[in-house]
Amino acid sequence: MRSPVHGLAPNDGDEGTDSTPLLQGSPRAEAAPVCCSARYNLALLAFFGFFVVYALRVNLSVALVDMVDSNTTLAENSTSSECPEHSVPIKVHNQTGKRYQWDAETQGWILGSFFYGYIITQIPGGYIASKVGGKLLLGFGILGTAVFTLFTPLAADLGVGFLIAVRTLEGLGEGVTFPAMHAMWSSWAPPLERSKLLSISYAGAQLGTVISLPLSGIICFYMDWVYVFYFFGIVGIFWFILWIWLVSDTPETHMTISHAEKEYILSSLRNQLSSQKSVPWIPMLKSLPLWAIVVAHFSYNWTFYTLLTLLPTYMKEILRFNVQENGFLSALPYFGSWLCMILSGQAADHLRAKWNFSTICVRRVFSLVGMIGPAVFLVAAGFIGCDYSLAVVFLTVSTTLGGFGSSGFSINHLDIAPSYAGILLGITNTFATIPGMVGPVIAKSLTPNNTIREWQTVFCIAAAINVFGAVFFTLFGKGEVQKWALSDYHGHRN
Repeated sequence: MRSPVHGLAPNDGDEGTDSTPLLQGSPRAEAAPVCCSARYNLALLAFFGFFVVYALRVNLSVALVDMVDSNTTLAENSTSSECPEHSVPIKVHNQTGKRYQWDAETQGWILGSFFYGYIITQIPGGYIASKVGGKLLLGFGILGTAVFTLFTPLAADLGVGFLIAVRTLEGLGEGVTFPAMHAMWSSWAPPLERSKLLSISYAGAQLGTVISLPLSGIICFYMDWVYVFYFFGIVGIFWFILWIWLVSDTPETHMTISHAEKEYILSSLRNQLSSQKSVPWIPMLKSLPLWAIVVAHFSYNWTFYTLLTLLPTYMKEILRFNVQENGFLSALPYFGSWLCMILSGQAADHLRAKWNFSTICVRRVFSLVGMIGPAVFLVAAGFIGCDYSLAVVFLTVSTTLGGFGSSGFSINHLDIAPSYAGILLGITNTFATIPGMVGPVIAKSLTPNNTIREWQTVFCIAAAINVFGAVFFTLFGKGEVQKWALSDYHGHRN
């Protein structure tokens, strides 16, 4: 590694030398071991926390296929006849679960209702976490979501309005999770380990998708769709108990952290955090680097949420897989994304620490690969007709490449303003939630007959938005701590 002083440009606007994490003249503490460390234990618990977050979020996408009366679906949003039936006949699908007469538009509103709650608590969640810490906020957010998940079957039985209300309340609970976690990492993640630690913790979301999609399909197939919500709700409550027991908001309050690790973390962050009591809202909202993250986050999530909520429907109505196959094939792209997130986090920090790549260079490259790559393969998936295997390959590659974004724009909040990372994520995720609210509704409205040409339009729109976001972030993103994020700015880099 290079020393804290060597290569540090005096010019604050020079982006080529923003990889050094410490102030000039500050001694760099010896890196604490990874094995059994408090910071990596936090990453592991956060990993399982976001596993639960996404399991609770996406299980409805699979269960909904089984909750809706197939006659209604066929009448309102007919299955495509362009592709032949693909599935091999297997055991008769369990039919004991209650079915509902929900048309395609109603299904779109049900799938999107989660985000009406989710968008409300983003900025408040980040602000509260910056003031009181993220541990309890994140823990109770997931607990609340788990409890409401247990009530989903009852809400569906009472009527679609009750189901939409419960899903909205689940969104309120989950809305605080990412800002709270970002706020915790601002106190826990040494600058040259940020990509690794955050990619580990947030990769739980991808694995939650990987596991919950096929598992939900199996539960629906052999049991009853109501058990999907009971199972994942109980898992969420169990995780909450572990989180409250084992996690602390900061290294200073952790009961079992070693002295060496505590000093390593605190010394690496000593001159990056602001001592200001008030939040600099005006300069924050005027910051172009922040809006670069907003645009990238919005664009990325348009594709991500469209596929997350509608991929099971695409598999069933276009590619003609049965419910059991549907879960496994819907999960395959997210397994690739999970693996890519873990590996890209290692690669990003290696490029910064060992090869002296600037922070902004790493963030731009990983964002470009993580956004333009998925756009190309998403469009390709729409133009290969009924080639089932190739469609699955292209969708898998598209979602896998999206994993690079986790070490790009996704953690750039901690680069430009570590003290306010939770608030910044709340702001960017507020805008990035809009695609989750309107994306499924728009996609459903664009695919009334479920033809391949209609789905091509959905994929092309998502790809175009993704490319725009990648270009905007490349032009206007930054990698250094911004002046407004420090009470006493000395021109240092991270």
